[in-house]
Amino acid sequence: MLGMIGLFGGLALLIFLTMKGMNLLIVAPITALIVGLLNGLPLFPQLTENEGANFLTNYMSGFTGFIASWYLMFLTGAIFGKVMEDSGAADSVSQWIVNKIGMKQAALAIVVACAVLTYGGVSLFVVAFSVYPMALSLFKQADLPRRFIPAALGFGSTTFTMTSAGSPEIQNWIPIQFLGTTPYAGWEVSFIVAVFMMVFGYWWLKKMINKALANGERFVSRETDILTETRTDLPNPILSIVPLLVVLSISFAFHKSLGTSALIIALTGGILASYLINKKFFRNFGGAVGEGAMGAIIAIANTAAVVGFGGVVKATPAFESAVKIMTDIPGSPLVGGALAVAVIAGLTGSSSGGQAIALPLLAPHYLDLGVNPEALHRTVAISSGSLDSLPQGGYVVTTIRSICGETHKDAYPAFGALTVILPILGVILAVILFSFGIGI
Repeated sequence: MLGMIGLFGGLALLIFLTMKGMNLLIVAPITALIVGLLNGLPLFPQLTENEGANFLTNYMSGFTGFIASWYLMFLTGAIFGKVMEDSGAADSVSQWIVNKIGMKQAALAIVVACAVLTYGGVSLFVVAFSVYPMALSLFKQADLPRRFIPAALGFGSTTFTMTSAGSPEIQNWIPIQFLGTTPYAGWEVSFIVAVFMMVFGYWWLKKMINKALANGERFVSRETDILTETRTDLPNPILSIVPLLVVLSISFAFHKSLGTSALIIALTGGILASYLINKKFFRNFGGAVGEGAMGAIIAIANTAAVVGFGGVVKATPAFESAVKIMTDIPGSPLVGGALAVAVIAGLTGSSSGGQAIALPLLAPHYLDLGVNPEALHRTVAISSGSLDSLPQGGYVVTTIRSICGETHKDAYPAFGALTVILPILGVILAVILFSFGIGI
């Protein structure tokens, strides 16, 4: 009982301290220490027998293991995003989408711009940073409540694109190494679920915005607003899409032979294509590469910090009991798998971190039961993008507070509805479709 209190109490404290603005690199090990102590884990390896579980080893193994496995993916992805941003290619694609959709559909324009960039392989964080200035300008011109900007950014980036079949985002690639699948696993079901989330999610977003407008809410300017100067020297939007297509095509061509390593080649190809096509539009190519590298280190360090938290959680008896309860749920094994990954992603505050912790434990268990690996891949991928967006999640805190300058009180209700509840509905739909044999 004390172990369970430590497990979920540690998560609650992690959420609370993160919402108070504390750094994940500090908060994660502190809360992991509390979880370990309440579960009776020794602090150091010298205090164990036969190299047993302990706080220090388990935390650092989770931290360094995640970096060792995914650093080059984070690095190339962040650099690709920054190169697209510095050349103006990301702005060009975004503005082209806005011009085609129209100002009256400002929220839809932001969602589509985020979706195109995310499915093209641009890092979620870079998408949020690059699209936000345009979102702020559009919401101001359309006189829409600014507290919905984070929801629009999150909805376009982390729902029907991030975990869909073919996506170059890391959340769609982690299951490959554990399940022997491809990034296109369960694509039929993935397509149906993506369409559902896109249509229903946008309807929900519009309904929330219209309700706020009916209550008299409007856009309120702030002195701290920085509406960046609109570039007039943007590259051709059609040519700007080419690097995104390069990422998708290379990942498709090499995923069978190289697995997750194909993503490194694909993103590198995207960087080279962006440089060659838009060379004259770069303001500081070297600076963009350097900023991308630094951004990758920050992003992977924050994620690794919560994976380290999960590494301690994973070593506790309470965690073993919780996983057993979830995996023994009657009915479809996909339900237990989806629930386990979602809960662990919630415990770690990271969809990629949740998969990296859960799948080594769950994949052998479910494959031994004869579960279809493609169905399991798609189900856990979608489910990983649900509870990872609880208030303490790294992307959540960065988008709401750092990028948009909003408070959780104002922005999180809509953000949580579209990035937590909507993916959960998507998982339920996926399990139902797979249970009828679709995509298997």
